[in-house]
Amino acid sequence: MKLSNGKKVIIIALLIYLFLPLLGTLIYSISTKWQATLLPNGLTLKWYEQLFSDVRFVQAIQRSFLTSGLTCLLSLTVMIPTIFIMVVYYPKLEKVMKFVITLPFAMPGIVLAVGLIKLYSGDILPLTGTIWILVGAYFVLIMPFMYQGIRNAMRTVEVKTLMEAASLLGASDLKAFWYVIFPNLIKGVVVSTLLSFSMLFGEFVLANILAGGNYETIQVYLYTQKGSSGHFTSAIVISYFSFILLLSYVIIKIKKIVDPAGR
Repeated sequence: MKLSNGKKVIIIALLIYLFLPLLGTLIYSISTKWQATLLPNGLTLKWYEQLFSDVRFVQAIQRSFLTSGLTCLLSLTVMIPTIFIMVVYYPKLEKVMKFVITLPFAMPGIVLAVGLIKLYSGDILPLTGTIWILVGAYFVLIMPFMYQGIRNAMRTVEVKTLMEAASLLGASDLKAFWYVIFPNLIKGVVVSTLLSFSMLFGEFVLANILAGGNYETIQVYLYTQKGSSGHFTSAIVISYFSFILLLSYVIIKIKKIVDPAGR
């Protein structure tokens, strides 16, 4: 579809509006000094050298990847068999499941965080400030996205029909699931996982309240550095944006691989 000149102008103006602040942040992050002049007095990469030589920054990135990855793995391990059993054997429970997955939307993040702190800050199960309380909270946070993606994938491949066909051919329920159903779910599983991962990678409220400095993620690190040099903070923002941009690119590429027809 060919765009008219008016639409092209609107799109270009919108892109300029969106990316101009980012461009300014990028220039500021590589400038030596930029105060009363139109352009910076000089360019330098020392802020990025300082950033990537900071052990706290590297560890914060690693923690964010680890926490988000563990959460997605746990969610897949729980959600795939749960949804499969519900669809094939207990379809009447789907209404209950739909109600359960809407709860994270109705519960603000700060309310969830306060409740978890109250529950897990005692002597019996002291998880506050650890990776495990973050994984648990993140699991609840991404549950609606994981459920919807996996459920839609199962709805597309007609799980019951495939299970019945596999059973007639002599396959057990476990073999039918692993060799017939699961390969057809990969597209929905991959997309749901990557979208959930990217959302968790940028989550701040739960990470700051539940773990804070005890388990510093990239968002918490950015928050703690807000009082430092503006050039250094800009370098953090650009680096973080680059990670998100790279992750989005990977999502698009993997989606094309698992779904070349673009369905």
